Formats: sequence, C-alpha cells, structure tokens
Amino acid sequence: GILEKTRLYLTKKLLPHLEDRRKYHQEFASSTSFHGVHNIVQTRSKTRKTLWLLVVAGCLATVIWQICSRFIYYFSWPTTSTMTVQYVENVKFPAVTFCNLNRFQAHAVNNLRIIFVIWNIVSAVLQKFAVEDKYSQELNDFLHGNQNFSVKEFTRKNGFYLNSSTLLECEFFGKPCYPQDFEHVFTEYGNCFTFNQNDLPARQVSVSGRGLQLLFDVQQENFTDEPALGFTDAGITFVIHSPKELPRFDGLGLLTPVGMHAQVAIRQLKSIIQEYPWGECKPDIKLQYHKIYSTNGCLQECKARYIQDWCGCLPFILPGNGTECDLLKFYNCVYPATYDIEVKGLCTAGTHNSTCPTPCEETSYPTTITYSSFGGEKAIKYFSTKLKKSPEYVRQNLVRIDIKYHDLSYKITQQQKALTVSELLADVGGQLGLFCGASMITIIELLEYIFTNFCWMCVFLLLKAPEMPQWNNPSQNQPTHNEKKKGIQEC
Repeated sequence: GILEKTRLYLTKKLLPHLEDRRKYHQEFASSTSFHGVHNIVQTRSKTRKTLWLLVVAGCLATVIWQICSRFIYYFSWPTTSTMTVQYVENVKFPAVTFCNLNRFQAHAVNNLRIIFVIWNIVSAVLQKFAVEDKYSQELNDFLHGNQNFSVKEFTRKNGFYLNSSTLLECEFFGKPCYPQDFEHVFTEYGNCFTFNQNDLPARQVSVSGRGLQLLFDVQQENFTDEPALGFTDAGITFVIHSPKELPRFDGLGLLTPVGMHAQVAIRQLKSIIQEYPWGECKPDIKLQYHKIYSTNGCLQECKARYIQDWCGCLPFILPGNGTECDLLKFYNCVYPATYDIEVKGLCTAGTHNSTCPTPCEETSYPTTITYSSFGGEKAIKYFSTKLKKSPEYVRQNLVRIDIKYHDLSYKITQQQKALTVSELLADVGGQLGLFCGASMITIIELLEYIFTNFCWMCVFLLLKAPEMPQWNNPSQNQPTHNEKKKGIQEC
C-alpha cells in the first residue's frame, strides 16, 4: 500500500507528462545563455543544424581541454621569483663574529696537548671531526685521571680573549668601540666575539663606504694550535650574519691572514620563500631558544633534543637549559650520538618534510673581499714604536679588517605564486566566455537543468520498479504441517 501511494504521488506531483518534458527541453535550449545551442534547436535546415552542432561540440571540447590544462598547471604549484632593489636613507648593520685561528693559549696547551683532541670531540656537535686512533690511549688515560675537568671553563679561561692587547683599534662609523661592545660566544673555533649581537637601533649606517674598522693582534707566541692535527694557519676568521641569528662558520667563514688588510664590501639580501606546496618553508615552526627561525638554529636545537634524550645531559656548545655534559659523557655518549644523528638523518634540513625546512624569510649578507699587505714602511715603524715590538712582529701578528656597505640599498628576492586562485577563476571564466559565451549564470542554468532531469530519471526508475512481494504470516495464511497431514488423512 505504501509503494502504491508513493507511485501515485510521484506520478501526480513530480513526473510531468511527456509533452511537458519535451516543451521544457525546447524552452531551455532556446533561452539558455550557452551560445550556439538555440541555433541547433531553432534551425530547420539539417545542414545548418549539423554545422552548428559541430561548432558547439568543438567549442565545448576546446573549453574542457583548456580548463583541464589550467587546473593541471595550478596543481603543479608553479612559482616565479622577482628581485627588487630598495634604496633607503640608512640600513641596519649586521652582526660580525670574530675568532682567532689559534684557539688556545700556548702555556696551557704545552702542559695539556690532548686538549686539541678533546676540543675536536666537543666541536663535533657543530662540525663533524674524526678522532684518530693514535690518540685514543692518551685520551682514555686523561679522561680517567681528570673526571672533573671542564672543557667549557678551560676554553673560556685559556682560549682566545679580547681586550685592549688583542683589539688594538676599533671604530664604528666614526665612533670608537671597545672590547665591551663584543659578546662572547662558543663556536668550533673556541672563544669567539660578536659585534652588534643585540641588534641595537643605533647600529645603523647612513653613508656607504663607512662601517666597522678593526685592528687585531693575534699574538702568535701566546696562542697556538697543534700543526700535527692540521692547524697550520694564523690570522682572524669572521662571519657576517643577522644580529638575531647565531654565527655559522661551517663553510661560511672569511679568513684574513696575518700581515694583511682585508676590505669587505657587503650587501643585504632578503629572501622570501613561499610556504608548501609552492615553496619549501613552514611558517608555523618556532624555535625555543632563538628569536627568529633559521635552519642552523633549528639543527642545533634538534641535535640538543636528541643528545639530551640519549645522554641525559646537554653539550654547552648547543642551546638549551639541560645539565651540562662532563668530559666522560662527551667521549662515551655525545660523540657517538652525534655520529648516529648524522648517519641516520635524524636532523635534516632543506625541504618541507625535513626536520628543519628552509625559513620563509631570511636575511643574508653577500660579501666582496679584497686584500692588501698591511701597512707601508712608515706604518710598520709607527706600530712598532707604539706596541714596542719589532717590525717583524707587526708583520706576523697584526690584522686589519674594514667592513662596510657597498651602497645604501638592499635586494629582495621574493618567491611568488605563478597562479593564484583568483587568476585561475579568471582564466576559467575567460575560456568559457571565449568559446561558449558562458558565465557563472550559465553554469547555474546547466546545473539546474541537469538536476531536474536527474530527478525525473529517478522518479521514472521508481515507477518502473517491480512490486514488493507480500510476505504473509504462515500461521494465518498457510496451513501448518499438522494441518497438511490432517488434510491428507481426510482425503
């Protein structure tokens, strides 16, 4: 009964007569804003009807092909890069970290030569070093005999220091600067000192060709490294970086040997990278111990987390607030853990799916450096008299470094989306309008027409469905087994 009532309702209310359906199709074809369709319906000539049918079908196939190609291009996440040069009245000066190539004081190292091997183990957290087997026995004897030895305190006290005897001259934009203006930091070169680490607002340059001028005395007789371990150079190494980032010397340090005058011209380059999937950055990543995100800072924090989990302590050369690792922990746990992190790729960088993807915005300082011999004869005599040292000492120990901006401008390299959503919609609309004269209203008309015909088809299928079988109660409509047996006996 329910099925019959449903069929009756569908027949009266939803399914129009055949003549009404034909009239609806004809009216839609004649009034739709989809160009060319009314010419197919209203033209009586079969030739013209065929031609218009071919034209409409060809245009429809072309527009489908064009729209599909635009969607395929959009989902390939294309990008373009633009470079602009922005000229300003003043520009912020970067941070510069200076280190002596000779890490430790000679009087301390002469009594403790194994400190070079120990420092290699410590700095392997930042840059991979290999400890040769010939030092293993000597190293084990030292570790068991000096369990309370602190590499951090030893390096701070007996490493390179910055005072009036090692920093002879310092001038920033015509004003004197002093060793107190430099901040101490540990790197793979031991004690290093950073100028402008806190990004002070006053540290700006308003005239190109002027900047930071320094004169160092490396004091080779007081500071030395072990030539047998590969340390054979003398001079100052430095790296120019953002004031909010930590220095990174691995492959990026600039070297100035003794007796040389280095003139460094810098430019500021800002790089803006799109987030995934257009680019490789992730804007939601934050670092715990750094003000801004950088790949180097992320790698250091990643290594610090793994080492703290494995060894229960934290190397002082990495950021964090954990318990400092002693010398035995460095040798027995930290050094092998660092090797495992690199081999297993636990801290990776570069792509969006790596541990430390590239930053979305990064500031770098490309440099152009030129060298000349430090001082003429009169300059050598002047410094020899001032320092009360021989001219040979001046040539073998003094290093002059000038760092300045090439011009008061900075370049912005920006990665942009080659096709945005609005541009994609504009392309699709343009293709529809060019080939079919269609718009958004036309699409709604087509959707309404398709939906109406779909409803009619569903109603038609329901009306043609076979009747449901009547499942009667066997106790009422069919004889039971005993009744059948009784009927047979009576018969």
